[in-house]
Amino acid sequence: MKYAVIGTSWITQSFIDGAKIHGKMILDAVYSRDEKRGGEFALKNGASRVFTDLDALASSSVDAVYIASPNAFHARQTEKMLKAGKHVLCEKPVTVTPAELEYLMDLADRNGVIYAEAIMYMFNPARDILRNALGEIGKITSANLDFSQLSSKYPAYKRGELPNIFNPSMAAGCLEDLGIYCVYPALDLFGEPENIKASAAFLESGADGSGNASFEYGDKTVTLTYSKLGQSRSYSQIFGDEGTILLESVSKLTDMKIVFNDGSEKALIGDVPKEQLMGFEADGFSKLVSSPGETKEFYSLLRKTALATSKAMEKIRSEAGIKFDYTPITEE
Repeated sequence: MKYAVIGTSWITQSFIDGAKIHGKMILDAVYSRDEKRGGEFALKNGASRVFTDLDALASSSVDAVYIASPNAFHARQTEKMLKAGKHVLCEKPVTVTPAELEYLMDLADRNGVIYAEAIMYMFNPARDILRNALGEIGKITSANLDFSQLSSKYPAYKRGELPNIFNPSMAAGCLEDLGIYCVYPALDLFGEPENIKASAAFLESGADGSGNASFEYGDKTVTLTYSKLGQSRSYSQIFGDEGTILLESVSKLTDMKIVFNDGSEKALIGDVPKEQLMGFEADGFSKLVSSPGETKEFYSLLRKTALATSKAMEKIRSEAGIKFDYTPITEE
């Protein structure tokens, strides 16, 4: 399957490196608004073509497109590619609003193509290990899922610059960038909550720099915490009455273990290179395209979870007062 990438950031590079592991996706083209940057990125990665015009890319012979542009561009770029009959794997958050996601899912179906969110959690084989481990710790009483990582862009922000990740006009901020990695496992492991409460701390730009959300279930509360302004030195934890699951990284599901009430430990998985995690995404996406019958159930789960996550994210933004200078796309 020949594919193109939209964007030339480090995440795009990680995806390209990951796709090479399985060899089922061949990088054919690079899109960048900057032709020089696009050309250098294409040369580095062996792509034969560079596009600076999205319509030209949509009209090209590529089979699929990996979108890793700023959040505010995801929906419109996806719409253009789906209408052109391209399969699309779009970085998280796949859209800003649930309504956009529902529209684009329907558009993909009408055009007979695959459309999925590039989220490591869902494609990661460690997800099954984690889900199975829940049965080893007894009754789940609570959980704390945390992704607090000091942003490499924060020094630039403090110097007076405005990186995309701290710019509300880009539909960006901590929840969209890191919080989503907590929302996905909360919904996947425990289902949709009865109620969501949330708050956020804001930067002068208007973007949320950190925040928290409480997912309230009848028999437990799952707390989500996330920050781009400080670095976590601890684990995410899932508490059961017979033991506790510890996750060093809730986004990568690495260095997971169970600590039982008697103090004994059971290792679940160690470290996994980022390129390999992105490779799982690429391999999973290629299977969705090449084997739609065999992957029908998983594709349905991806869509259901992506939509539930989008709705939960919208609820969190509403509760926390997170607002974007953004106009959603609507069906024509």
